[in-house]
Amino acid sequence: MRHPERRMLICVDMERYSGRGNVQQYEAQQDFHRVLRETAEEVGLRREDWRTQQSGDGELAILPRELPEAHLIGRFVPELNRRLRRYNASRLPAARIRLRIAVHQGMVHLDGANGFPGQAVVLVSRLCDAAPVRRALAAFPDAGIALVVSSDIYRDVVTEYPEQIRPDRFKRIDVRIPDKQFQAQGWLCVVDEDVASWVGDESPEVSGGVSEPRLEEERRGGYPAYRAPDPVAGGIRTGDIRVDGQNAVGHGAMAIGSVGRDVHLRPGTDR
Repeated sequence: MRHPERRMLICVDMERYSGRGNVQQYEAQQDFHRVLRETAEEVGLRREDWRTQQSGDGELAILPRELPEAHLIGRFVPELNRRLRRYNASRLPAARIRLRIAVHQGMVHLDGANGFPGQAVVLVSRLCDAAPVRRALAAFPDAGIALVVSSDIYRDVVTEYPEQIRPDRFKRIDVRIPDKQFQAQGWLCVVDEDVASWVGDESPEVSGGVSEPRLEEERRGGYPAYRAPDPVAGGIRTGDIRVDGQNAVGHGAMAIGSVGRDVHLRPGTDR
């Protein structure tokens, strides 16, 4: 057994792969590898130097020591997202390739008999499969990538090199999987989307394991249900309409606000 090495790790997984037919899975695999290779070439990375562990719907890659972390997150991921958006624009939802990507760094054995042993591998894989990451990608149907990075990568790379990728586009998440005795923090970004504005049926900051009902909903193409923001001081309600903030003028008074900013309608209410 050789000594482990400290390396950068990237875990990539395709959304809704298992719901595809045999031919669609074959085509998705071909296009997945092609777009990764072309993206790497475009930004000056050598895919042949990546040590990979393949799965049908993604891969785990151990990156070369000399690869700059900021280059991977700030150039490779945005370029990959642009190519995926262009690829998906001419395809039906069932044929699109949308990715969850997790990035971490840590000690890993490169000579494992059946993969790459190491707690860093476990963490990056759990982050990639985390429920908040799945929900965030589902909530933005035009997005190509939901990116989650470990706390180490966020602190050492994202916040230190803001010219590469904006730190304010990330949102902290807690990943808890009790049956696997796993708990970790990560930072989530849906590339070229404002995840801070997302109000889904569950907060992205809180996570358990990936529930079967949630996975089944994603396979059917479902998205998080509408939930209006929590009331704030001064908010008032009249019938199916609630107005928040300083535009809410007293209980029983007139409610003056702009739809989309201060006014929240119950689902099904005509505007």
